[in-house]
Amino acid sequence: MKLNLPNKLTVLRLILVPIFIVIGMLPDTVIPFYVSCVICAVLFIGTALTDMFDGKIARKHGLITDFGKFLDPVADKFMVIGALFVILYKFEKLRVAMIFVLIVIVFRELAVTSMRLVVSTGEGIVIAANSLGKIKTVSQIVFICTVFLEPVVEYVVELIVGGASNNIIHGVYPLTWLSMLFTVVMTLWSGINYIASYWKYLDPQK
Repeated sequence: MKLNLPNKLTVLRLILVPIFIVIGMLPDTVIPFYVSCVICAVLFIGTALTDMFDGKIARKHGLITDFGKFLDPVADKFMVIGALFVILYKFEKLRVAMIFVLIVIVFRELAVTSMRLVVSTGEGIVIAANSLGKIKTVSQIVFICTVFLEPVVEYVVELIVGGASNNIIHGVYPLTWLSMLFTVVMTLWSGINYIASYWKYLDPQK
């Protein structure tokens, strides 16, 4: 099967996801924790960039295909949910909160995806991503990158200033918690907005 460039980028994103998960879940004895965090951040940013470029290239050059329409959102979900599972496994201090975050994101994606399927097949209406949905996606990417990079930044700062004993915020990760809160709010808000906007097309009599 011959693939155009946007579809190749989408397939590349799918290939990077399991590599990212395996590296993220390797024990610290194989890859040191901070090195693993940097590698995961780089891989995740790479997958996010393929998501940005494949859509732009497809629209600009008229390369939108049914294959891409199907695989692109699937790759997006795998990318984010796979990263969340790695965080759930890797960061013990975030584990309880991450269970809640994972539930919110998975349920939102299932609800919106199901609604898109019903509305598109029943009414022939394509539900396009709106501004809230795009902000939600960006907030999730920023949150995941922050989770992996903030400990590394803290570690480097501690080395410079002389160790964790001199750092009163060691292990607090304020940016992680703030970005987590923001992404939960945007995930819920965008999901509720989609459902409210298209609920009228869900006829219980059909």
